[in-house]
Amino acid sequence: MNRYTYAVCVVLVAAIAAYPLSRIKDVSRIEGIEETQLVGYGLIVGLDGSGDGSRTMFTVHSIINMLRNLGIYVPTTKIRIKNVAAVMVTATLPPFTKRGAKIDVSVSSIGDAISLEGGTLLLTPLQDENGENYALAQGAVSIGGYSIGRVKSAMRKKNHPLSGEIPAGAVVKREVLSNELNTQSIRVSLTSPDFTSAVEMTKTINAGLNANFAKTIDAATVEVSVPQEYVDKLMTFIAMVEQMQFEPNRVARVVLNEKTGTIVAGAEVTIAEVAVSHGSITVSVSAQPQVSQPLPLSTGKTIVTEQVQTSVVEEKPQMVVLKANTNVGDLAKALNEMGVTPRDMIAIFQAIKKAGAINAEVVCM
Repeated sequence: MNRYTYAVCVVLVAAIAAYPLSRIKDVSRIEGIEETQLVGYGLIVGLDGSGDGSRTMFTVHSIINMLRNLGIYVPTTKIRIKNVAAVMVTATLPPFTKRGAKIDVSVSSIGDAISLEGGTLLLTPLQDENGENYALAQGAVSIGGYSIGRVKSAMRKKNHPLSGEIPAGAVVKREVLSNELNTQSIRVSLTSPDFTSAVEMTKTINAGLNANFAKTIDAATVEVSVPQEYVDKLMTFIAMVEQMQFEPNRVARVVLNEKTGTIVAGAEVTIAEVAVSHGSITVSVSAQPQVSQPLPLSTGKTIVTEQVQTSVVEEKPQMVVLKANTNVGDLAKALNEMGVTPRDMIAIFQAIKKAGAINAEVVCM
């Protein structure tokens, strides 16, 4: 059986047909409507001996300060923190989120805890980059896994027990005031800047409004003046613009993932005429045990030794010649027929790119 039988390579090639139209809201965003990143420092309690160690002094001081705020005074030497872990708490505050709404939070250990399983986050204020508090987080932590204690320096665990989520774990206490829109004009920014896409989006908006209200500012930005009849109905105007459809321009790109053996390429990717030769050398090393017995009635001992055998097999090189304008799917099919492994296939794609025979950007992950 060929040793390449079990090699699997997934090749995804976009259809040669034209791409479907995309809504403006799916490939862009409105400037001024932004998410706010929040962060905070908190304590998780209720752990089953899997918390921070006694050498994690910032956890000790945090517990002492928390208890002092509650009117309880405990000496530092009397604190045992194995059931408590210090964590960083992060959250994303969506635009236009109102006071009293709940958002999801993530917690991650910053000490030497073993697991956050079964823990509860105590009340933690969350602030933005300017130090302003916007939300309060608290609740039971879900880690989606488990961790079994150390046994002779070994540990069994599922997923990552040192980070978790608290769904709807934070209550918004303050609204973001920066999400204010200009009633005279709006700016639409492409998530993937491209001059051709920006111009096409401008043409689509002007065609939809039957007037030249939109103009291209740069490769990412299109400025749209708000018609007089929509000044008092700005949300309606934005919704109408977001629903307009156009065809964004795609960059020819091949994405290679060596870890999974996945190759993804767009329909625009073509390959010039090129010859590919593939061959490899297989080196096998095996050890066979040999037993040496002493002579009868002698004082010798039985000795077991290993005899190392080395073999080298050089496979016959194979060559495939591709015609001009071959697509990635044809190349992948030819390489699979040659019995090329996923890792070798990715190396071949990189070599073809260096040879200048592929008209696309090659991205390695």
